[in-house]
Formats: sequence, structure tokens, C-alpha cells
Amino acid sequence: MMTAASEEGSTVPDGALTPLFVLSFRQRDELAALAARGGWQVIAARRADGVAERFAASGASVAVVDARGALGDGLAAVAALGGPAAARGAALLVLVSRGDTGSVAAFHDAGATHFLSSPHSEVEFVQALRFAARHAERLAAPMRESEPAQPLGWRLEGRRLVLTPALAALLDLPEVVPPRRLLALMSRADRSVALATARRLLLHRLPTAFAHDTIGMGRVVQHLQLCPASGTPEALIERLAGVPDAGAVMRDAMSGVRDAATARRWLARQLAEGRGQQAALIALNRFDIVNTAYGRVTGDTLLRAVQRRIEEVAAEAFGRGAVVARMGGSDFLLAADASTARMEAAAGRVAEALSRPFIAGGAVVVLGCRIGIASAEPDDDAAALLRRAGEALEIARTSDTLTLYVARAGQPGAIDTLAVDLRQAIDQGEIDIVFQPQVAVATGAITGAEALARWEHPVLGPLGAETLFAAAARADLVIGLSDHIQRIALAQAAAWPAALAGLRLAINLTPADIARPGFADIFLDRVDSSGFARARLTVEVTENGLIEDLGAASGLLATLRQAGCRVAIDDFGTGYSSLAYLKALPLDYLKIDKKLAQDITGSARDRIVVRGVIDMARSLGLSVIAEGVETPEQLDLLAREGCQYYQGFLCAGPVDVLELERLATTTRQSVRAG
Repeated sequence: MMTAASEEGSTVPDGALTPLFVLSFRQRDELAALAARGGWQVIAARRADGVAERFAASGASVAVVDARGALGDGLAAVAALGGPAAARGAALLVLVSRGDTGSVAAFHDAGATHFLSSPHSEVEFVQALRFAARHAERLAAPMRESEPAQPLGWRLEGRRLVLTPALAALLDLPEVVPPRRLLALMSRADRSVALATARRLLLHRLPTAFAHDTIGMGRVVQHLQLCPASGTPEALIERLAGVPDAGAVMRDAMSGVRDAATARRWLARQLAEGRGQQAALIALNRFDIVNTAYGRVTGDTLLRAVQRRIEEVAAEAFGRGAVVARMGGSDFLLAADASTARMEAAAGRVAEALSRPFIAGGAVVVLGCRIGIASAEPDDDAAALLRRAGEALEIARTSDTLTLYVARAGQPGAIDTLAVDLRQAIDQGEIDIVFQPQVAVATGAITGAEALARWEHPVLGPLGAETLFAAAARADLVIGLSDHIQRIALAQAAAWPAALAGLRLAINLTPADIARPGFADIFLDRVDSSGFARARLTVEVTENGLIEDLGAASGLLATLRQAGCRVAIDDFGTGYSSLAYLKALPLDYLKIDKKLAQDITGSARDRIVVRGVIDMARSLGLSVIAEGVETPEQLDLLAREGCQYYQGFLCAGPVDVLELERLATTTRQSVRAG
């Protein structure tokens, strides 16, 4: 499915003033704008205070919780919304970062119904909203008696305001009134704010909001936007039950807690004064697990304890010349006017301090962290310095061995450094291939293997395909890297020993491959030149590789399939899982994402979801491969549900050819003996 328009002719939901509730701790305005362009009337929040009450009052049947960069806060919000949403038959869409998809199970248990991983396009976001809305619509029929009241709102038509019936009844007004009738219900100061907000809406054409008191309604927030169809102003009115806990806010402020915005302003001032700043971004390990297990109150207490330990190190290392701030979620910033050596030493002490146990919820908790450091360059502003520190943190996170990574002044950013190294690695043949066995559930025999890229970096250690392609994207090497991996994988498989002669080879295609004109001919020539049989080859594609042009992807895969290859859709069950793919694409296999497969040992709801995916695939004539199988219990339950193949550490992780041969021989002998 390309866009909503391609299926239904419009991206605008049915009906006027269709409300959507959005909670985003970092990107509220951006998400509100995307949803507004998709046709929703958005009620957007940045704080989780009273989130369940605000959602209930909004009248929305879909809530979006943006947990990117704020997993702990996002999970707490979903837990608060899960019960009310389920009771009303509403949908709860959670946005997560690609690296945090492992948290999907916790969000699902808390009540989330839909997920979308980032990065994603505007089309993907709008489509995800549509699917969530359809889910809510299907559940609505048996729950009509529990539906909320009609929304409170208005739309400008000509020189008149058309009020929703609920608003007209509440204010005892006709449904069509001049604007001054609503303005008359506000104070003089609030009227000025209302008019200024309306002018801002017309000038910038982006959703906006303002709070005020209204006679007959109390304290409310008006969420204004331009109607996507007509371009005229419209609004939803949200009634507020109370005000935020000022005491809690002030306690945080008086305890010295800085937020991300304050820290950025501090950095900007320091850089403007020409001071040599060092920025260290600190990401906690395992915090989300603790937050889920012990709850938000314990999680907040733990974060304050973490901040105190960082502040103690900062005070000892830099005195008053440093700032410590929580940047969101479980990420912290330590910045100081210091040399790189002093910051590295301080960061080492922070890592040591955070590796010591904490007391949380009456239990002993061990966290640990990863740290990325960047030095200010002459023309840096705060955003540039933090960006490079974030890239350094990402390198530390993706490494199996590093706790700390430093991007020094005058050097490229961390990903840029990898990009430079990657060119040399490709030229010198340093990228290698390992193979993860695919096993028949019924017999235990190895029937195939997925080719996976590995790079033994001289500093960072072993790096996998995700990191390689992130670096390749920065260096404009995606196609070159993909070509290189395909060539060496095919060459190695063509030279497999006799013991592997019957095995299938699975190779991944990237979105760049799918978008290349004439790629089918290029790829088939590459296969034939290698000497590997087309009939033993499976090409695997992920949903992200298909979304931009489903028609072109379908044509390419049909060509490869007609040429003798088989086709698998990979990582099904995370991100933007569209059933349209299963209908439109010529597929042979559906690969269940490892997290979804592992969830089969969780709750009854988890098993129902996995069972539904397997039943759907098999009813379409597809074979099912479960990824990430690690325990006999997982395999047993998957087998009961009809899964035919699996891969994962229960058999083996990615291995070289010699180990693959040994495993294949051993399992074959076991099958014969059995």
C-alpha cells in the first residue's frame, strides 16, 4: 500500500472534526502537523500529567504515544492509557525508535494495540493512524453505550462559526453563531490571546493551541488547525480537569534538575563566549526493564539517584564549571569547559559510578551505561556539538566492547569516521559473511542459511549489518555495500562443500536495491556469474524496503520469482506491518520478527497474536520462519501453532562455513538416527 489515497482516494478520515490524541515528549508539534495534514483534528500534549483524563475528555478513538527517546515516560503513559482505551474500544499507537523495538512486548502488555518504528515517512505515519482508526471502528459497535460524548469544537464557514452539537448544547447557543458570541464568553485578555492565536494559525498554517477560561466551561484548551479539505480554521476544545502539580515542578527545579532546553541554552551561551566545551551524552543500560518491572515512581526515583551520582562526579572533576541535565527518557548530558582528557577521565568515573548497584523497589538493580563524547569545534553551535556527541554515543551503543567513544575536535563525527573506514574496508575485502542456519521444525534438519555481513573493525570490534548500512548511508555507499555483500555471499555459497549442497541461501535486498532501475537483471546476472543455483536462492525484503513504491517492488519480486528465486518478507510483526504486502507481493515465506516469536512464551494475548500471524500466512500459502528462537519452550509453542522453520541461538548464531558444515552434518545424522 503506497498511500491512503491509493486505496481509498483520500488520506482524510471520514467525518468532520475527527479527534486524535497525541502525547509526544519531544516532537509534539511535528507529529501534530503530520496528523493534521492527514485529516485529523489533533489534541496534542507534551506532558503526561493527567493523560488518561485528557484522552477520555478528548473524545478520540485513537491515541498516539511517542516513546522515541523517552521509553520510560512513554511506557508509563501507555500503562495509564491502556485501561481506558481498552474499555472504550480505542486504539493505542506507540512510536518507538528502531533500536528500541525490543521494548514492544512491554508496551503491548501495558495496553498498546499498534506500533510504528522510526525512522518512518509521513505516509507511513498516516497509514498507521488509519489502521489504528479501523481497529477502533471494528471494536466500537459492541461498545456504543460506553462511547464518550460528541466532541466539543467549531469550524469557521464564511463569517460564521459552526459549532458541534455538543458545544452548542453545553453553551446553550445555536449551532451557527458569529465569532463574537464565543469571544464574549472569555475575559478581555483571553480574547486578545485567541485573536493572536488565530492570526498565527493563518500566517504559519500549522496547528496551534491556547488555554483560557470560558463562562460555562471552566478552564479549556482550544486546539486549532486548518481543515485539510477546505483550508478554513477549525478547533477542538479540550476541557481541563485541573492544573499541573506545581509543587512537583518546583521541587524538580529547586533540586537543580536541568531539562534539555535549559542545557542547550547553557551550551549556546558557553560556545558564544568562545569557551572550549566538551559534551558527554550518557545513556543508561537496562533502565526500561527496571521501569517496567517496578513502575514509574520507582523509575523516577532511580533517575534522580543516577543524576545525583553524575552530579557528584561533575562537581569533583569540574567544580561549578559544568552542567548536568536529563535530556529525556534515561539519557543525560554532562558538559563542561574542559580539555578532552579531563572529560574522558570524568566520563570514566561516571561509568564506574553508574555500574555500582542501586536500590529500587526494595531490590538491588545494576544498570551501567554507554557514553559518547564530542569536543566543540570553532563554528559549533549547541545543536552541532550535541549531534556529534549523539553520533559518538550511537557508536558506543552498537559496539560489543566499548562503554565510551570519543569524537575529537577536528575529526569527523563517529558515523562519518566509520564511513571513511568503510570505503577502505570494502576496497581491501575486510567485510566478511557469516551464515545463520535455518532449521525445519518438524525434523530438526538444517535446510538453509541466511547470509549476514560482519566487519571486524580494528577499534570498535565486530559490527553488524545495521551499523554498516548506517555508515554506508552517510558515505553514499549503500548500493556499493549491498553489491559487495551480495557478491561475496554468492561466491562463498557457490563454493560450499558437498555437505551443504542441498541448503538454501537467503540474501537480503535493501530499499536502494529495490529502487534501482533494472536491478532484477543486474541481480540475476550476479547470481548466474557466481555459479549458485537460482532455485536454491531466497531474497529477503523488509517492510521499510517496500513502502516507497509497492508497485515497483511487486514487479521486481515477481521477476525474480519467475526466474526461479523465492521471496521472503523479513521482520514481520514490527514497524509498519501492512497486510497489503501479503496481498500484493509474490511471496513464498513470511519471517516472524524475533521479538514477536519470543513473545509466544509470554501472556495469552502474545500467543494469540503469534497464532494469528502464522494462521494468516499459512492460509495464504506461505511458509513461516520464526527468527530469534532461543529456548526449547519457544520452539515447542511455535511448533504447536504451525511454524515450519526457525533460526536462532537454540540451533546456532551466525557461523562461518566450517561450523555451518559441522552443524548440518550433525543434525542430518541426528535426523537419520531418529
